[in-house]
Amino acid sequence: MSFRPNMTAIIEGLTLRLPLQWRALDGMVIDLWNAQGTAGGRGYYLSPDPRIVIFLDDVGDTMQRAGNGTRQDWAPLGRISYVPAGMPIWSHLIADGALRHLDLHFDARILQAWLAPDFGSAAAVQTIRRPVMLERAAEIEALAALLVAEVRRPAQHDVYVQSLVRGVVAALLTTPETATASTPLTPAQLHRVTLHLEGNLHRRVPAAELAEAAGLSESWFAHAFKRTTRETPLQWQMRRRIERAQQALSDPKTSVAEVAAMTGFADQSHLTRVFRTYTGSTPAVWRRSAAG
Repeated sequence: MSFRPNMTAIIEGLTLRLPLQWRALDGMVIDLWNAQGTAGGRGYYLSPDPRIVIFLDDVGDTMQRAGNGTRQDWAPLGRISYVPAGMPIWSHLIADGALRHLDLHFDARILQAWLAPDFGSAAAVQTIRRPVMLERAAEIEALAALLVAEVRRPAQHDVYVQSLVRGVVAALLTTPETATASTPLTPAQLHRVTLHLEGNLHRRVPAAELAEAAGLSESWFAHAFKRTTRETPLQWQMRRRIERAQQALSDPKTSVAEVAAMTGFADQSHLTRVFRTYTGSTPAVWRRSAAG
């Protein structure tokens, strides 16, 4: 299956340190990039084909990424990402640094064919439409090191290289049902989700938005989040909004209606209903009790 990636890339502040190296296989192309980034540089990337990007060094202190290009959406970049076909990515360099990464570009039909025997055809299609980002994964990084060696100095048959790529795909792409239910969020993922919610407690934050902050699919995020916190994302969000409401109620100059608006509730009665559910009393009663 002849395949060539068709990436749209608009970049500033990035220069090649070494020429691009690549290796083409049936239905996929492996690129090895070695670049130098300058603080303030940026990039926009869009491809009609799915890809896996594996940074060979830590980039959390050098580069940030966003799913919509707005400054409010910037988040640290994980070392390993799966980017579905048609998903735009914006990047922003916050410091000078070397950027070495391995990009695996796929014909989507190859990924579907690999995943369908274990997942089923419908689940395979859904899986490759879902972005994934990992902070670290030792098994993927080990396979990536072997792939780097083969791209730099080809020594093995294509069957060997394809087996390495299939190992990366198997480790990275999975469904919530096949993923272990005991896998929690990493501390970095939970920190990003918490920061995002804390900055948006004035409104209801959809679970999909929290999942994006964690770099996970919504369904996978729900499993991992409950494993980590013992709460669903909605329960956790409501509890944090009520805690913020309690903080605001400690100021006697702030009306209950104002507190409701500050914490994302439709009106005072909405806040009162939810507040009573979580605390056992109304905001007014709680305020008097807290004031002594």
